[in-house]
Amino acid sequence: MGQSAGASVKKVVIAGGGTAGWMAAAFLATRLGRNLEITLIESEQIGTVGVGEATIPPIQLFNKAVGIKENDFLKHTKGTFKLGIQFQNWGGVGDSYMHAFGSTGHNLGMTPFHHYYLRARQEGMKENLWDYSFNDLAANAGKFAPIDKIEGSPLAGLVHAYHFDAGLYARYLRTLAEGRGVRRVEGKIASVAQDNETGFLRSLTLENGTAIDGDFFVDCTGFRSLLLGDKLGVEFQDFAHMLPCDRAIAVQSENVAPPRPYTQSIAHAAGWQWRIPLQHRTGNGHVFSSAYMSEDEATSILLGNLEGEPVTEPRTIKFRTGRRQVFWEKNCLAVGLSSGFLEPLESTSIHLIQSAIVRLAKMFPTRGVSEAVVREYNRQAIAEFDYITDFIVLHYHLNQRGDSEFWRYCAAMEVPERLKRKIDLFKEDGFLLREDDELFTEGSWLHVLLGQNAVPKGYGALADDISSKELTDFMTNLRTIMNGAVKRLPTHEAYISRFCAAS
Repeated sequence: MGQSAGASVKKVVIAGGGTAGWMAAAFLATRLGRNLEITLIESEQIGTVGVGEATIPPIQLFNKAVGIKENDFLKHTKGTFKLGIQFQNWGGVGDSYMHAFGSTGHNLGMTPFHHYYLRARQEGMKENLWDYSFNDLAANAGKFAPIDKIEGSPLAGLVHAYHFDAGLYARYLRTLAEGRGVRRVEGKIASVAQDNETGFLRSLTLENGTAIDGDFFVDCTGFRSLLLGDKLGVEFQDFAHMLPCDRAIAVQSENVAPPRPYTQSIAHAAGWQWRIPLQHRTGNGHVFSSAYMSEDEATSILLGNLEGEPVTEPRTIKFRTGRRQVFWEKNCLAVGLSSGFLEPLESTSIHLIQSAIVRLAKMFPTRGVSEAVVREYNRQAIAEFDYITDFIVLHYHLNQRGDSEFWRYCAAMEVPERLKRKIDLFKEDGFLLREDDELFTEGSWLHVLLGQNAVPKGYGALADDISSKELTDFMTNLRTIMNGAVKRLPTHEAYISRFCAAS
């Protein structure tokens, strides 16, 4: 590759629309648009997967970067707020815990809060970890307001993400992107032309014969991976051995109560069910392994566990978990499903789109594609994807269910060595290891590890630096401050009604 393809990049062609395509178009047009001509090709005849309706907090950074105002965005996408994910039946049947966003407790000096918590439990304290999570307390009370700090204290406020209609989000971004100069072309891609010498992509020809040439191509063609996979031959690395689910049944249902400010993930015999509350409906799905359960049984379980009447027919989505060997090859970058897929257990689908686009913008090949830049992009992107994979595998592997063949397989399966190392470290004295600025923080690992019954034998020695009375007073004060702050919050429903109700 080298600098042989050193022609400057002026024309960017985005193949495919949907959430990935329009997020790419909106961000590139906003941040780099003065120097680029951006064309997006999509066909109204090609459907999108469109179930990625739950997000994690970094989506706020993306929206701000493209100039989106929170309340306006939520009105247009019929969105709600999300303070975390509630996991039911994941450790054992009947267990429930929240992977809550934001901090838990309050660190003292160099010592993370959870070591004081572990010490207090050993000294007889009855409260659980989530009594010290402001996000968890607010979520379970059905409360929400965007506050940065708890008034009159050093404690952090609420950290939030969103639930929204992904189709409406794509439409919202399309309006924004077209307003900033992105040209949309309707049509299906029939063929892809390459340069005979370099193998770089040169143009895409549509079924009507129109040829669209470009200097750089963004593949947003979904599972088909038309450019990176099909044309450039980048192979797919399958993760089915550690993430055995390969199907999802999706259906929408009526709301029967005010929307909860959190996502629900409910484990069943061979997978799990999502429940995502929007302003106008609830998104539901059942992710399962076809090796352990039939489609009919999976559909029956989903329909039997809806809270309201279904408003759409159930549809099946088949998928393979895993990723392409690289995400950037020659002058083509895959974004979204064309680069890989991880089931939406921790709502990372839209985040992986976001991080791919932001990383591209930071490393954009204005003067032409450089091998050194491509290599570093792929190193970062692959590391991010694999660390997120570890975190999702953690949920499956750390189960004690034993009530079905599926869960027994997950508990016994081989997992990556780096994941095993993290679990073993935590089980000793509660040590949490975060590497390479990976997406999920120590706090996220803490909630899943403790939530699924991995209890450390001890705690860090630095947590002995205060007396038992000081420890009791510290824990009591934290609970008092947080519970008082939750009482003062408006309900989630009242906040939406006042500031961002869909018209």
